[in-house]
Amino acid sequence: MVDITAKQHTLRVATAQAIVSVGSLETIKAIKEGTVPKGDVFAMSKAAGLLGVKKTPELLPDCHPLLIEFTGITYEINDLNITILVTVKTIYKTGVEVEAMHGASIVALNMYDMLKPIDKNIEISSIKLLSKQGGKSSYKDKFTRSISAAVIVCSDTIAAGKKEDKAGKAIIKKLEESQVTISNYVIIPDEVKDIQDKAIAFQKKGVDLIIYTGGTGLSKRDVTPEALLPLLDRKIPGIEEAIRAYGQDRMPYSMLSRSIAGTIKNTLVLALPGSTNGARESMDAIFPAVLHVFNILKGARHDI
Repeated sequence: MVDITAKQHTLRVATAQAIVSVGSLETIKAIKEGTVPKGDVFAMSKAAGLLGVKKTPELLPDCHPLLIEFTGITYEINDLNITILVTVKTIYKTGVEVEAMHGASIVALNMYDMLKPIDKNIEISSIKLLSKQGGKSSYKDKFTRSISAAVIVCSDTIAAGKKEDKAGKAIIKKLEESQVTISNYVIIPDEVKDIQDKAIAFQKKGVDLIIYTGGTGLSKRDVTPEALLPLLDRKIPGIEEAIRAYGQDRMPYSMLSRSIAGTIKNTLVLALPGSTNGARESMDAIFPAVLHVFNILKGARHDI
């Protein structure tokens, strides 16, 4: 089963289709008038489809068990064809397109089973996914221009050469996956002036994104937030909340992090934890969605 622990909950919606073709208009008439010997075809098939959606992970080994929050089943009759539409919704880490397709298949099979005593020419066709939304693909920013980033590691021990940097490299890896260009990668000690000087210098050079890692804890030498806060024009609390909420789901000490986010003019500044896992999980929590901020800074509308 695919590991989805790094994914985030989003609204997932999928609509699937199946078409049942009958052999005569007499069959359609029997369905409409409720004279099919086995009962109400539409009602029974809908019930079967609801069960099919819910039981998908019991039958398909790689489908994750999830809470189905809505299933809608509709029918449309066109001549001898009955088009079945199944829409499934949930808020979860993975999509529901397989559940929708399985539900449409089960509806069609149940209709076949109920109608076969009165019609020997029934066919099932066109089982397919019509649409899906949610997850990373739905929130990919289509208008983001080329973005440059500077990664700054704040650590006395790493700056002194006593320890290897892993957090900064984890941040760079995520940035590269998000197609962000790395313009600078530097290591500095936990000194307020050094932290501030780098932010001012990189912002003046036109760097779009400045990410600090380290110095966000509660020790006496953790001064990154204190250094950066006076420089920020505006804070972005939602980014900070997303980082801590994501981390808190994974380990209980994330609430102690003082990660911050804000802007200096049109430059986004982030201060993330210095631990490798803390940095990596913080990046997972907000990327690539956070890149939408650059469109907003340029005046784009919130269309989603």
